Amino acid sequence: MPVALTIGNFDGVHLGHQAMLARLSAAARERSLPSCVMTFEPHPREFFAPDKAPTRLTSLREKLELLERAGVERVHICRFNFDFAKTAPEDFIERLLQRGLGARWIQVGDDFRFGARRAGDFVMLKAAEARCGFEVHAMTSVLVDGIRVSSTAVREALAAGDMTGAQRLLGRAYSISGRVVHGDGFGRTLGCPTANVLMKHNRPPLAGIFAVEVQGLDGRILPGVASLGVRPTVARDARPCLEVHLFDFDRDIYGKHLKIEFLHKFRDEEKYADIETLKRQIARDVENAKGFFAARATNRKTRNG
Repeated sequence: MPVALTIGNFDGVHLGHQAMLARLSAAARERSLPSCVMTFEPHPREFFAPDKAPTRLTSLREKLELLERAGVERVHICRFNFDFAKTAPEDFIERLLQRGLGARWIQVGDDFRFGARRAGDFVMLKAAEARCGFEVHAMTSVLVDGIRVSSTAVREALAAGDMTGAQRLLGRAYSISGRVVHGDGFGRTLGCPTANVLMKHNRPPLAGIFAVEVQGLDGRILPGVASLGVRPTVARDARPCLEVHLFDFDRDIYGKHLKIEFLHKFRDEEKYADIETLKRQIARDVENAKGFFAARATNRKTRNG
């Protein structure tokens, strides 16, 4: 069945992506076509240079959930490998877009490149309109406070601990989703039991101690404090770990799939001289997070009169 199509990596599904998806949905409705996104897995830069590729903002599952929430009806995932990387731009247009997906309306970003050696561009795609029976449109950049909205800008805000800036670019709080798994139980021995959340992010785009809200438990949104990093005081390896402490909560939630929204960063991780010092700092982190939510509730009451 023919489709209205947009193409991209859509990492983070930020406000720029959301503008593209809104325009896609409108064009699809006008033409009585299903809306379709073509995306790539893994990200081409991850495939060619995994050590130098940017950190992912979203796992594939998170990206698909965000695309569905934006109203996308179909997603075509291209497995990016050596064979796909060798696809000539002309073959990409005729075999994938025209014959494979039956694209009738195509939208791409203003910096879109495709095909082997990134030789294809908007001009080449536009030149194929009459021959292939589709129309091609370019989406210009979206600006927020004079800043071009991009996955790179979101990563930079998160790396700097600017949760508010990241939220302005994303149109929502940044979040990570994952299943609760068994950890080493160390948090409980410190009097601060935590949910160990299994991440798909090998290199998460942020690290430190955060005030968070957690979804996925009985339809409630629960406040808490989270540690995301390598736990330098107690861990021997450098694998990032996401641990969440929920206030006044003591239930077995192993196996639950949670969504953790990062609202405010308190500090970076630190390596402490001993466990007692770490324990005191964790207690301060919990109190700081409770103070954050109390102040937030007060501000909301003030705004609402």
